[in-house]
Amino acid sequence: MLPQINDILFATDLSENANNALRHALSMAQAHGAKVHVLHVTEPLTQDAIVTMQLFFQDDASRKKAIKDRHASVKEMLKTNQRDFMKSLSKEGKEAYSRVESVELIDGHPAEAILQRAKDLQCGLIVMGTHEHGTGHTFIGTVVKRVLRRSSIPTLVVPN
Repeated sequence: MLPQINDILFATDLSENANNALRHALSMAQAHGAKVHVLHVTEPLTQDAIVTMQLFFQDDASRKKAIKDRHASVKEMLKTNQRDFMKSLSKEGKEAYSRVESVELIDGHPAEAILQRAKDLQCGLIVMGTHEHGTGHTFIGTVVKRVLRRSSIPTLVVPN
């Protein structure tokens, strides 16, 4: 029996190549009659960033507001990215975009969050793009490598 793909998780880093990878995810979704779930993961603040925040924001309430504002800013970037992407599509592309079931922003470690979300949504495929710069080991990126190593479902990596 051939595998049936009903749900596709598309993980975006909001880069131009991510939009290219989304086109492939939409194409696969159309071919399989699947739904696409768009996901962007915001990494936790580094220890250096936390120390810097403590230097510039003396009170706890200000630090919490800055973290909340950071999340809201990335959420707006994701919304703008998807809106601009949709505007760039042809009529056929807009029909394909109707397969997007959800657009979601979560906080966490990217590879782990991508794998967990794919599992939670019972996805049959993960689609990701490579980095835009191409030197050495960073070409496909650490997150893509970690997902590829640990994924129990097919993962499509779209080159730049």
